[in-house]
Amino acid sequence: MNLSEQEEQRRKSREEIIELGIDPYPSDTFDINTNSQEIKDDFDEKKKNFQDVSISGRIMSRRVMGSASFAEIQDSKGKIQIYVRRDDICDGEDKTLYNTIFKKKLDLGDIIGITGYVFKTQMGETTIHVTSLKVLSKSVRPLPVVKESTDEKGDSTKHDVFSNKELKYRRRYIDLIVNPESREIFRKRSSIINEIRNILNEKNFLEVETPILQPIYGGASARPFKTFHNTLDIPLYLRIANELYLKRLIVGGFEGVFEFAKDFRNEGMSRFHNPEFTQCEFYVAYKDYVWMMDFIEDMFKRIVKKVCGSTKVSCGENKIDFEKKWERYSMYEAIKKFTSVDVSKMDEDSIRKVCKDMNVKVDKSMGRGKLIDEIFGEKCEPNLIQPTYITDYPIEMSPLAKKHRDKEGLVERFELICNGKEICNAFSEINDPIDQRERFEEQVKLGNRGDEEAMVIDEDYLTALEYGMPPTAGIGIGIDRLTMILTNSDSIQDVLFFPQMKPENS
Repeated sequence: MNLSEQEEQRRKSREEIIELGIDPYPSDTFDINTNSQEIKDDFDEKKKNFQDVSISGRIMSRRVMGSASFAEIQDSKGKIQIYVRRDDICDGEDKTLYNTIFKKKLDLGDIIGITGYVFKTQMGETTIHVTSLKVLSKSVRPLPVVKESTDEKGDSTKHDVFSNKELKYRRRYIDLIVNPESREIFRKRSSIINEIRNILNEKNFLEVETPILQPIYGGASARPFKTFHNTLDIPLYLRIANELYLKRLIVGGFEGVFEFAKDFRNEGMSRFHNPEFTQCEFYVAYKDYVWMMDFIEDMFKRIVKKVCGSTKVSCGENKIDFEKKWERYSMYEAIKKFTSVDVSKMDEDSIRKVCKDMNVKVDKSMGRGKLIDEIFGEKCEPNLIQPTYITDYPIEMSPLAKKHRDKEGLVERFELICNGKEICNAFSEINDPIDQRERFEEQVKLGNRGDEEAMVIDEDYLTALEYGMPPTAGIGIGIDRLTMILTNSDSIQDVLFFPQMKPENS
């Protein structure tokens, strides 16, 4: 292993600390009773509170001034200044802890635990006066140095040497240490998930778990990852969706079920696609897609306000307002609005010609539904910035959605499009087992034409439907894409702790 000069020096300091009888990686518990943000928010000089604090964090900066020093430590909530005086942390004549350890052997990035009391400096900065100090973890690899400069107007600019996107994704742990805005993205992601869970729990829906390894993949049109189980001697697939299992539970008698699911699709990667992604799917008996549209609109307004403090958010150059009444277009209406072409009565050959005229890339494996979807995705979707429902899809596009009650050749389906991308996909679910079998058989025909994303027949699911499933509304919400919008992130990799990456040497 080739080490830099700094890494060599840090390893040497580690050994010297050990030789002085101090364990730089102690095993015992260090009790913490507060955090940096709580201290900065609640300290009151007049009340003299926070006079017995215990806190830990990384050393992020340090100014050594003889027998006393200022430093800045960072915990999970932020940074706070500390004041360390030699005679306060060292007993009697032995000044090793300060003179040798703190001044010479500790480095930026090292984790320490301190106790002390809080005061305000002459400059008005909230600071912890340290009365005891303990080394908790010695860092043997230096952190990137992040510097800030302030201009004449008082505006600060961060000079971040760890802004390279690929490095941030590969070494997220460093990104989280040096970039507080990255930590905030993931706090918001957690808040989004918690609020969705709160809303569904309030409705008394049951949170459940369904298999990730499945003998038959289904619930979406996608290419799966395939594996093999040695003991059972059978192929298995990573789930592409959890829909068919959740609907089995509706058959079983639950009237509302939901799951936060990791799904896996063996497809292309982009700033909107990762092969592993998170969805929340939920299914509600005795409801339809019209009810679901109203429910989701109310749900999203509450989530956005909870997470962002307002129903208006910025996403790149776009200002998105979740409070306004969401527009609704049928699939055919949207295509006609943005292309001036009415494809509603066209057959497959005619639509294929339209694709060619519009320079929409298609291939021979695509049936009528896929062709329409390609037109919509390329010519319509990017124009839909404000939250918009696209409804009433052609039957060929939706093998799991119920036939429209009034419109021949369409199904009761909607997608929520926001900032030019799909966020949700929902149906009035098919509960007629004969109709569902016929739809699966049409998918098999598409698969025989070469469509690798076509669905396969799930006989056990059909058996479940034959026992009777009540009318049901179901939806899948893309957690990653919703988080992108609410954190103003331009790539899905920004909202995943550990996105999939090519090997570094490839």
